[in-house]
Amino acid sequence: MADGTKGVERRLKIEGMHCAGCAHAVEKAVAGVPGVKSVFVNLSTEQATVSLSSKVSLSTIEDAVQAAGYRVGRPVVTDTIGSDAITRDLRRLRQVKRRMILAWILVAPILCWMIPEMAFGIMWPNALVFHVGMVVLATPVLFIAGRVTLRAGARALFRRSPTMDTLIALGAGASFSTGFVAIAGELGAAPTLLDYTGVSAMIMAIHLTGRYIETLAKGRTSQAIKRLLILGAKTARVLRNGEETEVPIAAIAVDDLMIVRPGEKVPTDGIIEAGESHIDESLVTGESMPVRRGPGDAAVGATVNGEGLLRIRATGVGEETFLAQVIRMVEEAQGTKVPIQVFADRVTAIFVPVILAVAVVTLVLWLTLPDALGSLGPAAARVLPWVNPALTPLSLALFAVIAVLVIACPCALGLATPTALMVGTGLAARNGVLIRSGEAIQTMNQATTIVFDKTGTITEGFPGVTDLIAAAGASGEALLRTAASVETGSEHPIGKAIVNEARSRRLELHPVEEFVAVPGKGVRGRVAGKSVLIGIREFAAGRQSVSAEVEGHLHRLRSRAKTVVLVGIEGEGLLGIIAVADRIKPDATAAVRKLRELGLKPAMLTGDNDATAEAIADSVGIDRAMAELLPGDKVAAIERLQREGEVVAMVGDGINDAPALKAADVGIAIGTGTDVAIEAADITLTAGDLSAAVKAVRLSRATFQKIRQNLFWAFFYNVVAIPIAMLGLLHPLIAEAAMAFSSITVVTNANRLHRADIRPRLR
Repeated sequence: MADGTKGVERRLKIEGMHCAGCAHAVEKAVAGVPGVKSVFVNLSTEQATVSLSSKVSLSTIEDAVQAAGYRVGRPVVTDTIGSDAITRDLRRLRQVKRRMILAWILVAPILCWMIPEMAFGIMWPNALVFHVGMVVLATPVLFIAGRVTLRAGARALFRRSPTMDTLIALGAGASFSTGFVAIAGELGAAPTLLDYTGVSAMIMAIHLTGRYIETLAKGRTSQAIKRLLILGAKTARVLRNGEETEVPIAAIAVDDLMIVRPGEKVPTDGIIEAGESHIDESLVTGESMPVRRGPGDAAVGATVNGEGLLRIRATGVGEETFLAQVIRMVEEAQGTKVPIQVFADRVTAIFVPVILAVAVVTLVLWLTLPDALGSLGPAAARVLPWVNPALTPLSLALFAVIAVLVIACPCALGLATPTALMVGTGLAARNGVLIRSGEAIQTMNQATTIVFDKTGTITEGFPGVTDLIAAAGASGEALLRTAASVETGSEHPIGKAIVNEARSRRLELHPVEEFVAVPGKGVRGRVAGKSVLIGIREFAAGRQSVSAEVEGHLHRLRSRAKTVVLVGIEGEGLLGIIAVADRIKPDATAAVRKLRELGLKPAMLTGDNDATAEAIADSVGIDRAMAELLPGDKVAAIERLQREGEVVAMVGDGINDAPALKAADVGIAIGTGTDVAIEAADITLTAGDLSAAVKAVRLSRATFQKIRQNLFWAFFYNVVAIPIAMLGLLHPLIAEAAMAFSSITVVTNANRLHRADIRPRLR
């Protein structure tokens, strides 16, 4: 916070906004309230994210919004069904559609009536009736179908915060007023003036059509959260007082025992207490392949149970569920600004006042220097049928001014970034990548180095069996079964790793007798009538010498930073060798290779020793590894890379990674890690796989590309069209169509992100 005091953040629904100028007006009004630390208004979501002092009441904020000419709707609440949000959007779409249809019903006869006049100069049945008819037909278009636009434009002008609606209102109003001058001219009470009344109605009809298509496209853009909202189950079966009862989701309490049958959604987050099944966790990880889950495993709400009957103890309900957290993170990301948007906001803030000034200058120049400005008219008239150099200077001036007013729309600028951000964050969430802020997308796009923590990030974070080398005449399965049978009596991490490996292979273990742990050496136990020794070479081999082949295996495995234990049968010799280590994740090597192909330089940080660090880094293809680092040392390593000119992305999972995640330009947390790391990060990978980091990079690049494209098109229309309009070469109808099309282009282009394939294509 700017003043260092503790503040609170609120999200408000803002009603009545139509363009980037509206959003800026709300931002300006709210920012002026004492105690408001920051405010961002998202035109696409129609929400304001306000950071304020705890002393500021929401009613004060609401008063400021209303004073700016807008309304604060019902508080933005994350619900599990989302029906209110969907209903509200459908109602808004129907309203916009009705206004558009009404406008075109009246514009159709206007157009038919105008064609003879435009093509042949015939005003049927006579000029007076023609002018009166244009006014009669245009009046409902402007003041009924277009009343929202006119009212908003006038209100903004009176408050000295003109918006796009102001430009449309002025352009359509100026066009409409010419009808009364033309009528007066026919009655001999005013000079002759070209009648643009029909043009005013068509301008409004095209504007309303663009608003309808834009609303339709924005509705598709905002589906990301709505899809998440409707994913959850609506009811759950719980065991209460020994009876199975069906209750609404809202009635589930922590520690309730839920019954989930095959094909049903898991009602809420919990731990499986009984049953095994394959669960479709594509909601969490973005991967379509179901994963096997059993007792002790976590189950995420809204995932789909496969073939087994599960009993799940609820651990998270309501706002504490994974789904609610995903929705909250997506909303937070959509409520933040990307740095590149700051430039667009500065332009938008001054754009409309500048255009109003340009319109005034255009009017003055056409009235004072008509010959100079109209010099292109005769030549243009041969190509452009709407150019008529024979018109009076006042008619030519109005023609140019109206075109300038309606072409200059900052709406596309305001939509360029938020729409792409909405689609991008929604697409990311569906692929197991949760982005906390819009800034993270731009920073990830600019990253040059990606730094990985070792334990729990590149590796699985716990010891596992990596090698089984059986002696001649024995098998790896027999070696593992014998060792695991003995180790069932052990509490040592190595012993647990051996037992877990045997159980994962579904091996049947023998009971162990006479189990003894020998400190510093190993363990012994009797299995199937034989005394088995597991531990260091001198203990397991006894007095027997170890062959050169075994020595070679020991040297090779230890050089790869693996812990090696020997398994021997007392009186018979060695049964084999078992190597245990923190195993590299299956996709780590391929993910690092893909990130390198994307132009990122991989590096690794670890608190482990040099030998282990070098072995792991070499295995996954990382050239730069920094070892024996404390949390503070990891931060220093990140800062050193930044001083070297690198834009650093850091991937980590543990508590000791949190400071480094914060220090990095963009922090990426493994979702299977600690909550501290997730809270410190800008991006969270919901699965533990590093392939999701590749998705994050590809997604950020695809999203930022759309933002750049949108900003280009938004600027392109205005930069090219405004000078043409000032010269009187652009018909107001074409200007209005181009303005509407620019906004539609931006929103449609953003929606194309839905087609982006961000899968890593690991091989």
